Amino acid sequence: METYSLLREFADSWMLLLLVMVFLGVLVWAWRPGSRKMHDDAAASIFRNELKPAGGGAPAPARSQKEA
Repeated sequence: METYSLLREFADSWMLLLLVMVFLGVLVWAWRPGSRKMHDDAAASIFRNELKPAGGGAPAPARSQKEA
């Protein structure tokens, strides 16, 4: 059996099974009980500093009097 045929047979059988198992494992991990808080926190993270910017970063550029 040549190399291509051997690798093709492996990819069509065992690798397919392995990738399906990895996919199902990721689904189970994402939908596990108790992960709701972590997912809600990640979803709301873009709004965390909406009203008051986070400190410690570079200072904001000064506004001209026309913009204020």
